[in-house]
Amino acid sequence: MEAIIDTLAKIFSLCRKEVIALLKDPANRVILIGPALVQSLLFGYAATFDLKHVPYAVFDQSHSAASTEFLARLDGTGIFEREATLTTSQQIAPVIRDGRALMAVSFPADFASDLSAGREAKVQVIFDGRNSTTAGAAAGYVNTVIAAYNRERGAAAPVVVERRAWFNPNLDSRWQILPAMIATLSMLQTLLLAALSVAREREQGTFDQLLVTPLTPLQILVGKAVPSVLVGLTQSTIILMITRFWFHIPMEGSVWLLYLGLLGFTSASVGIGMSISALALNMQQAMLYTFFIILPLALLSGLITPVRNMPEVLQIATYANPLRFGVDLVRRIYLEGAGLGDIAHDFLPLLVVASVTMPLAAWLFRNRLA
Repeated sequence: MEAIIDTLAKIFSLCRKEVIALLKDPANRVILIGPALVQSLLFGYAATFDLKHVPYAVFDQSHSAASTEFLARLDGTGIFEREATLTTSQQIAPVIRDGRALMAVSFPADFASDLSAGREAKVQVIFDGRNSTTAGAAAGYVNTVIAAYNRERGAAAPVVVERRAWFNPNLDSRWQILPAMIATLSMLQTLLLAALSVAREREQGTFDQLLVTPLTPLQILVGKAVPSVLVGLTQSTIILMITRFWFHIPMEGSVWLLYLGLLGFTSASVGIGMSISALALNMQQAMLYTFFIILPLALLSGLITPVRNMPEVLQIATYANPLRFGVDLVRRIYLEGAGLGDIAHDFLPLLVVASVTMPLAAWLFRNRLA
């Protein structure tokens, strides 16, 4: 009995010592509380599949009371919000391609006459299939509105929806996810590699030797960043090959433009990683800092849930997230065949992030590590 008590006392003492050592360091206290708090809030607000806001465009050739009533039912759901009223069919493509509308509703000129004559009245609904999750959910809401509309009018004159999904005809979720993985998975690897680059040498005691060489902090930064960029592009290439040739998802855009975009995206990611590496005193801290920011970056990227469904505060925060623009850039080039002018708005935030984080990392090298 005494042996058992003595064993339990030793275990308790060891546990007490570990808890005190863990809580003694302020950084450890932040790591224990901060990630759980931030990530729980992000999961609660950002990681939701509920569709609460569907911007749509209307091309009404009927201009009738029937089409007006139908649109009033859409607007009355509180989910659909009219973004644009179009005057020609050629305006449909730009409003969907630019992301201003998730879908476009087109009424033919004979919509009202078909209803009055007891014939099927067709309504064409065109969805943005680049995000198959939201497109499928929006289609379900549209079907609900159609069903209620038909019940009230009677079965003699039903409205029939002709659905089309652009950029992803079958609304296959694989088409949505895999192209985005070209940016996402490479960022995970690149960010971790860049974050560990200096921390590893500092922990092993070899970074001090590097500091006494004739190399400047900027040269050290570039020498550390370039291999990480190359690794990131290699990771993207592997995922691209799997997406294109294993899963047979067709690529519509230019390979060279895709790699130009990935180069800017990877540079921004490496800048964040190098800043982490300069701040971290050892590899453990570098890994903790990296894993702390990876999940928020992924949740706020629009990878699974669209950015427009997030609260406005989080939407503003996503402008500092290179993964948001990397995912959008890759999807648009791969699925849509977008040109340089179509994705120029994605390059600017990436260049801003890179231009801030790279000099920050160089300053940290010079003032913190030297």
